[in-house]
Parts: sequence; structure tokens; C-alpha cells
Amino acid sequence: MQSSVREIRQRLLFLLLRAFVIVLFLSFLFFTLIIGYFLTSSSTPAPFPLVSTLEGYYLAKGNWDGIESVFDSMDQLDSMSTLLLDIEHRIILDRRPDPVSIAGSSYDIQEDDVVFDLTAHGEQVGYLVITTYSVSQRFGFARAIIFPIGIISAILALFLVVVSTLLMRRFVNPLADVIYAANEVASGKLDARIPTEGPQDLRSLSESFNEMATSLERNDRERRDMLADIAHELRTPLSVIRGRLEGIVDGIYSENGPQVSMALEQTYVLQRLVDDLRLLTLAETRQLVFDKRNIQVANVINSVLEMFSAEAQEKNVSLSFSEKNGNLSAFIDPQRFEQIVSNLVGNAIRYIPEGGQVWVTAHEISAGLRITINDNGEGLPAEDLPFIFDRFWRKEKSRARLSGGTGLGLAITKQLVEAQGGTIGAKNLPEGGLQVVVELKK
Repeated sequence: MQSSVREIRQRLLFLLLRAFVIVLFLSFLFFTLIIGYFLTSSSTPAPFPLVSTLEGYYLAKGNWDGIESVFDSMDQLDSMSTLLLDIEHRIILDRRPDPVSIAGSSYDIQEDDVVFDLTAHGEQVGYLVITTYSVSQRFGFARAIIFPIGIISAILALFLVVVSTLLMRRFVNPLADVIYAANEVASGKLDARIPTEGPQDLRSLSESFNEMATSLERNDRERRDMLADIAHELRTPLSVIRGRLEGIVDGIYSENGPQVSMALEQTYVLQRLVDDLRLLTLAETRQLVFDKRNIQVANVINSVLEMFSAEAQEKNVSLSFSEKNGNLSAFIDPQRFEQIVSNLVGNAIRYIPEGGQVWVTAHEISAGLRITINDNGEGLPAEDLPFIFDRFWRKEKSRARLSGGTGLGLAITKQLVEAQGGTIGAKNLPEGGLQVVVELKK
């Protein structure tokens, strides 16, 4: 694992360094092009810094007499081909390497010359003309520019190393863990998790990834469990049907005897299982159509209790719905609500001992209605309560399926309640027994 993560970190660090190097190279190339243009161009950057010195001399003297001493004292002008002209373009001083004109002669300014106006008291007093730059001077300027660029590049390179180290610890390492874990999950290892570290956004990403992986692992486990449960539920009725039919074919059983009725009974069990699976699938994928309307839930509850009265009398179980108050109307599908109450009441009757009690309550609350289905059976261990609404869940010790049900009733009930905007939960009563609480919106 460490080797794979290390490789991912190295790739990310390489991408980061490559981005920095490209930026550094482009910056250096940009300045190099500017210098190259400067070296191949005959123009001079302006304003020329020594113009003010010449103007100051004229202001002090009132003329250009003795200006040669100023030029001699300016080391910057030694390598320049310069001319000092008066306002009529007559040469006052010629500092070109091989002058061909004499002082006082007229000079025609060329296209490639760089000309600086010299003024005093707001009036034009002359011109400073620079004809060409020598090669040594141009390279001198180039060195003056390249040197700071080189220092800046070295500082940027050092800064790059520091920033890359920090970014690797803060961003690259957590991101590499996410990439590695994502590859693990994609390859089927759903137990892969990543530590939550780094900046807030990366921590949120890590937490979201871990939640996603946990959900995928849980869904995969539930899928395998569901397939195993379906196979288990199908095995018994199919074995009974096969045994009875083989007995009829072999002449062991008569064609019109009770064995045929028993085989037919098992087909009803299979049909109920298939219907429940289809209903559960439609409810979970929110494809189930609901015909919602305002109904009096008390009427539906009374109807369900009347429907189960015979089964309750046979088992000597007391059914009651005496505790109810407030406006017991709700906007819900009456047929699905009847199915919800039937599943819960039937489940309670099935799993309590003979002589037990099942009672229903309904109250108006601020958010809507709260309906409870209670029994005085053995209840459930606290650790099992979160799972009673899972598919095919059964606790053999306390609430084993004695007969009939497919093991999907409570899962279907939960989906029917939540699909209509309600909530459902279960808890043990202090005096013993189980209470299922359904809350509906008005």
C-alpha cells in the first residue's frame, strides 16, 4: 500500500514542480526576449537620466561654454556616441568616436538617432543626440538586467522548494490518499478508508469519501444478504411443491388429495414473496404511485382492528384503540396507510404470547399525527432495534417468524411511511413489550 501511495505522491509532486518550472521558464524567457530586443534595437530607453545634469549646467552658466568638462566627468557617456546641439541644430560638442563635423556646423538628425530636448526656464536651449550604442555598452546594460533576473530566479527557485514541501504535506499527501482509496474502491475493495487531514476542503472530501465507501460497503453487504435471504425464503416452498408433485407423479399421493392443496398453499407463499419484493422495490426507488387525500386515520385504524379481530380472538389477544385525541386527519394514501397499520398490528399479534395485549394510540402533534402500535410481549434487545425494518430481519430468540410472513412486512412499512413524508421508529416499553411510532404530516 505504501509503495502505491508513494508513487501517486511522486506523480502529483512532479506535476506541481513541472507547473512551477514552466512558470519560471516563461518568466525568464520573457525577460530574455526583452533583453534581446534591446540588444538588437538602436533605440535608447527614455528618459535619459543625465539630461537633468546638462539642463542644470545651462541654468547655472547661461550658456554651453566649458560643457566639455561635464561630459568628461560623466563616465556613463564614455562609450556613447553623443552630440550636443543648439536650438538651430548647430554642433556645440561632438563626442562621437570619429567625428566628421566641426563645431558650429549644422547637423541633420537621423531617423535612428535618439534626441532629448534640453530646456531652461521653460525655453528650448538645445538638444542631446545619441547616435548609436556601442556593443560593450549594450552588453553592459544587458548584464545589468540579467544579474537581477538571475538573483530573482534563484530566490524563486528556493521559494519553489519551500512551497513544494509545504504543498506536499498540506495538499499532495491527502490528495494522494484520496486517489489511492478511490482506486481501491473501484477495484472492489470497499473497506478502503482515508485519514481526514489537510485543509478544511480536503478534510470534507475525505469525510465524504469515507461516508460514500461506508454506504457502498453497507449496500453491497445488504445486497448479498438479501440474495441469500431470498434464496432461503424460496427454498422451503419450492421443496414442498417439488416433493408433493414428485409424489403425485410417482403414484405415492393421489392427484386430488391434501398433498395437492399443500402444494397450492406453497404457491401462494411464493406469490406473496414475489409481490412483496416488487412492492418493496417500487417503494425504495420512489416509483410507487400514491393516491393521497385527506382521510380520518381513526376510521382506517378501527377498520384494521376489526379485520384482525378474529385472529386476535383465536389467540386470545386483546385489541384496543381507546386513546386518541385532536384532529386525526392526514393527507395520505388511504390504501397504503391501511397496509401500514395492517403490517404493524399483524406483526404485533403474531409475535406476542397468547393472552397478550395490542393497543393503538393516535394523537395530534405540532408536526402532524403520531400513531403508536404497542404490545406487551418480550420486546427486543436494544442492539437489535435499529435493524427490525431491514429486509428479512428476524430475531429468532424473541420474535421468530412462527408462520406466514415473508420477512418483508416491516421493511415495506418503513418505505411506505417515508415515501409519504413520514417517519417510523421502534422502542421497548418500560413495562415490557415493543412500541412502533409512526409520525405523519398533515
